[in-house]
Amino acid sequence: MLNLKTVLIGTTLSIAAIGAFAQAAAAPAAPATPRVDQREANQEKRIEQGIASGQLNAKETHRLDKQQSHIKVAEANAKADGKVTQGERKHLHKMQDRASKNIHAQKHDVQTATKP
Repeated sequence: MLNLKTVLIGTTLSIAAIGAFAQAAAAPAAPATPRVDQREANQEKRIEQGIASGQLNAKETHRLDKQQSHIKVAEANAKADGKVTQGERKHLHKMQDRASKNIHAQKHDVQTATKP
């Protein structure tokens, strides 16, 4: 009797696991945005370089990081329905263009990080 229960429980768990795996495999993958992702990585590197060189102070860094986070949220929202439309891509690229200009402006202004 105990062996029968064990076999039934094992079978039930196996079926449930197979169902969950099949459902995960059938779920559509998030649409790819490689150009957006690459620009995002490049901009984050530029911000890090500005911090390391002292060209960006804490306030500027916070503002630029906040802008990058806003872009990531917009990208996630664009991907939420499983398709990134041409208009959504255009909007993301405009946001990144603006962020790039802001990074350049902040790195080349007269403000610098104060040395302790």
